[in-house]
Amino acid sequence: MSDEPMEFLSYEEALKIVAAIQEEEDIHQKDRRILTVYNYDDREVCWFDFEEVMAAVGEVPAGERKESVQKYILNHIPTWARDI
Repeated sequence: MSDEPMEFLSYEEALKIVAAIQEEEDIHQKDRRILTVYNYDDREVCWFDFEEVMAAVGEVPAGERKESVQKYILNHIPTWARDI
């Protein structure tokens, strides 16, 4: 693993790459959920741990949760996602 800090795409650039964010069960760990990010070619770009994202997003009204999670993820798409 690199000691360099991870760099992220701008929100606007992430919007051009990300087509969908899907909540899924982790096939490798029982009872663990992940948020998988797909591009417009329906290819997996990256994934986020569901519990970590929820903790980072914090308490938000139920009606704003989906938008808050999407915004968090779109602000944390790694720059290497351009190459997928």
